[in-house]
Parts: sequence; structure tokens; C-alpha cells
Amino acid sequence: MAKRGKKHREANAKIEARAYQLQEALELLKSLPAAKFDETIEVAMRLGVDPRRADQMVRGTVQLPHGSGKTKRVLVIASGPQAKQAEEAGADIVAGEEIVAKIMEGFLDFDAVVATPPMMRVVGRLGRVLGPRGLMPNPKTGTVTMDVAAAVSEIKAGKVAYKVEKTGIVHAPVGKRSFDLEKLNDNASAVIQSVLKAKPPGAKGKYVKSIYISATMSPGISVDASSITVS
Repeated sequence: MAKRGKKHREANAKIEARAYQLQEALELLKSLPAAKFDETIEVAMRLGVDPRRADQMVRGTVQLPHGSGKTKRVLVIASGPQAKQAEEAGADIVAGEEIVAKIMEGFLDFDAVVATPPMMRVVGRLGRVLGPRGLMPNPKTGTVTMDVAAAVSEIKAGKVAYKVEKTGIVHAPVGKRSFDLEKLNDNASAVIQSVLKAKPPGAKGKYVKSIYISATMSPGISVDASSITVS
């Protein structure tokens, strides 16, 4: 096992072996030794679902009230009026079906992908490339749409997509360490409540098994799942 650094050991020493209220956990997280860069704060939720079963899949999107703190590079694959609308909305890259070959060759200089429905006939070939990276356009996350301008605006404003992993865990960023506590609390609450609302009908037993919040270089802090309610 790799030896932990001094800061990580110091952080671990401050964390009690119990579940904290969300606000309390965030206050503790902010007090831990910081890295030399503005770390991303992330929520991880272990769910009592079997992602291999279609009726237990958990995925969705949530608009962070205060944004993610990251400027996302958005690629829009469209043609005609939608391409122009994407440019006007601030998309970083606007291209037609020719971009598919470029991506297949290794071009991945973007953080989100939006495509119009007609383009999905060629974009579908990118499943093996974009899928594992969480970048594949999907109607359920609003990234396959004719209203590309709205999709670009939402992503730029802090819209976050999440999907349960094979291990039953959902990861989602909720801001940067430089955010004040109120903003982090609002964003984290929005993500957690969105995942709670996304409980699939096929889920049996306890839905949320654990919630942890952490910074890029910090240990995870357990959050009391029973303290989170759906508003």
C-alpha cells in the first residue's frame, strides 16, 4: 500500500469515525490542509442498486445553484441553423459529422458534447470512445436536442450529469475549495437531492448506503444520509 503524505495523515487525524451533518462535514473539509491548487469538492454516494439491471439504473442531471467553478469546453455536433445557434450560445467547438473521424483518431479537447438528433446516426459510432469518459450525448441528460443553445447555456452555467457506476457509486462535483460554505452546501444539497429523486422503481431495500464528501487531495468525510431530505 502506498504511503500517505503528511497532509493526508494530518487530515485523517482530524476526521472522527462517525457520520457528520452536511454543513458540519463541509466546515471540517474546509479546515483540512489544502493543496497548492484550487481543489474540486466532490460528493460520492453508494447506492443500493444493481446497475446491470435496466430498472435499477440511476442517471440524471442537476443544475448547480452556484456553478461548478470550472469553465467547460463544449463541443456541439450540428449543422445548419443549429450550428449557428450553438456558436451564438458560446459553444467552444461547433462541427458537423467530420468531427467524428477526428475524435476516433484521439481528439478529446472538450468537457461536454451536445448533438442534434439527426447527427446521432454518425455520433453513435463514438460510444466506445465517449461512453467510458461520460461524454456520450444522451437525450436523458439533455445533450441530444435540437435546442442546442439552451443545452450549451445550461452546461456553461454549471449543469452536472451523473450516472451510477458498475460499483453502485455516483460521483459528482459540487464546486471548488475556494467556494464559501453556503455555496458548497447549496450545491451539494442540490446534487444529493437530485440523486434521491432519481431513485429507480426497481430499487429494493436501502437506497442510499453511504455519502462521502471530499476534496481532490483529501480523505473522504462521511455524511449522515438520514439528515438529507428531498425538498
